[in-house]
Amino acid sequence: MTCQHCSHHGSTASSFGPNDKKEWDDAIIIIGLVAVQIVNAAFMVFVAPLLSQGLNPLFLVCFGSLTTAVFILPFAILFERKKWPSRLKPALMVKFIFLALGGVAFFQVLMMIGMKKTSPSIAVALPNLAPGIIFIIAVSFRFEKADLMCFYTRAKVLGTLLCLSGAIAISFLQIPSNPMLHKSDSPQIDSHSDWIFGCLCLLAAVLVVSCTTVLQAETMTHFAAPSTLCSVTSFIGAGFTALFQVVMEGKIDMGSPSIKPSSVASFILVGSVTGSICIAFNTWAVKKKGPVMVSMFSPISTVGSAILSAIYLHQIFKFGSIIGMILLSCGLYIVLWAKKKEGVVPATTNEEVSTRNVDAERPLLN
Repeated sequence: MTCQHCSHHGSTASSFGPNDKKEWDDAIIIIGLVAVQIVNAAFMVFVAPLLSQGLNPLFLVCFGSLTTAVFILPFAILFERKKWPSRLKPALMVKFIFLALGGVAFFQVLMMIGMKKTSPSIAVALPNLAPGIIFIIAVSFRFEKADLMCFYTRAKVLGTLLCLSGAIAISFLQIPSNPMLHKSDSPQIDSHSDWIFGCLCLLAAVLVVSCTTVLQAETMTHFAAPSTLCSVTSFIGAGFTALFQVVMEGKIDMGSPSIKPSSVASFILVGSVTGSICIAFNTWAVKKKGPVMVSMFSPISTVGSAILSAIYLHQIFKFGSIIGMILLSCGLYIVLWAKKKEGVVPATTNEEVSTRNVDAERPLLN
């Protein structure tokens, strides 16, 4: 005979079923996605003083990308080797090169320059424009049909306009308030001109990453190994960035001699390792919950960077800039919501719509 306590204990233990596991998975994903955004915000805030002290953005991008490539490569070999094609076609190599130039080299350099001229919070906020810009690109190149009679299409247009309005508000209504982020050897350089130039660099970075995202979607249909793709393009991007620095400056230079090499090396190593872990977690979260849910957490990095900037950099934000961030976040959510509801499948030609199922926005939302 089994006592009631044991029977009750057994029934309780057996009650941990699939629903409980799903709840635990959901909790882990939510906590992890919040942590990823906070890490991204912290990276932007902590790299800003190094840039203001004279750290060369090209050097940072070059060795940061190289470290990321080396760290991810073993996982790519371990988990994705079977997905590698037996023969690397020239067309695929060309795509790798363009992804490395755009998504790794140009994007990161423009982001670093833009952040140096503006602030970490602005640098984190403006990339929320990307889904709206991708929508415009997809419509312009007929990857996606824009039926203005459709409610969800009108919602995406509204979300895109809100994103653009938020970007304009951030760019022109936030007056530089932290001198540390606007140091210059030339006293003639106006801080307001510096700010506008920085915002233009950030907007150019968003445009570049939006274009390469569409190309990434196309590449992933033929090369379904995201970690390998990240490692390869990071390595190629590091090579291009190093070559560009040698051509422009005659050598690979860290920047100001006042910066300690050990500090830069430690920052690059920690940033690359944590960044790689964030990429891996995001990839897992996308497989579990889809790209839309993962993207819904991106405004957390904007809020996090604003708080960290206020604490660590003593930066003050004007009301107009805060309104701009809110408009960007609202526009992002509207575009993502409409995209999820509409279920549009973009493709490069009409014939490929039914055969390839390429979603041009999916890689970005990772």
